[in-house]
Amino acid sequence: MEIKVQKNDDDIFLMELSGSLDLYSSNQLKDTFIKLIESRIERIIISLKDVDTINSSGIGALIFISSTTRKFNCPLVLILPDGPILRVLEAARLKHYFKIVPSMKEAIT
Repeated sequence: MEIKVQKNDDDIFLMELSGSLDLYSSNQLKDTFIKLIESRIERIIISLKDVDTINSSGIGALIFISSTTRKFNCPLVLILPDGPILRVLEAARLKHYFKIVPSMKEAIT
């Protein structure tokens, strides 16, 4: 998995994920996220549009990130267009646990 982190002019951090979100990469994702949250970020967007596969470890990492952002009062938005990853979250009954939007434009507003 590849993780790219950017900060825009509005102090919004964007994490773009690509590849497989599995046991190994979920630990990498959590480590990257912890570094961001320790720097007192105010808002984060995670793009999953280029994620090919996700397993229970990947879902666990997303739940960890979501619960942590709630503790720090840091809004989290997932960019996830319709496709297999969204269907996995639906099957796990987690679609409404996260704020999910299909595009960057909607994530910023």
